[in-house]
Amino acid sequence: MTNSSAIIWMDTVDSTNKEVRRRLESLDNMSVISATEQTAGRGQGDHTWHSRPGENLTFTLLLKFSQIGVLPARDAGRINDFVTSSLLAYLASHGIKARIKLPNDIYVGDKKICGMLIENILDGANIGMSIIGIGLDVNQTDFPEDLPNPVSMAQLTGRSYTLEEELARLLAEMQSRLPDLLP
Repeated sequence: MTNSSAIIWMDTVDSTNKEVRRRLESLDNMSVISATEQTAGRGQGDHTWHSRPGENLTFTLLLKFSQIGVLPARDAGRINDFVTSSLLAYLASHGIKARIKLPNDIYVGDKKICGMLIENILDGANIGMSIIGIGLDVNQTDFPEDLPNPVSMAQLTGRSYTLEEELARLLAEMQSRLPDLLP
């Protein structure tokens, strides 16, 4: 099982999910593209993702099942479980009790702290790759008024965070759970 976790940091990109798609062949399993700013970040369906540049984690993780094992397409929900359980454990390590709001959000109380967009690429009856986009509100404390219920880690804990360190912590949590992903 390959767990490389190479992180590519970018200043500005249209969408980290799109950037991963453009680089599929050159990226290894557990590679990450993280951006200070996304100009066309998106969520589920036609929703856009709003994030003040340099204040939050906006990144995409690539899972290549050819390097970790077989996951039948019928078990695709295991990817969502893997991501959400990792996020909940990571937030709990900061004293933040969060919950899953299906299909793709993490909430603290009635406020949204994280969204994700998971795109799977099939290889026959199995998942070949999974492109996992995550937007986690970390340091932002002032949000656009048209967002109904955002909250950040900084607002909840009263402290600011170093994004590079927090991404490394979250990825370590995900790597520790990777063996549980496969049936």
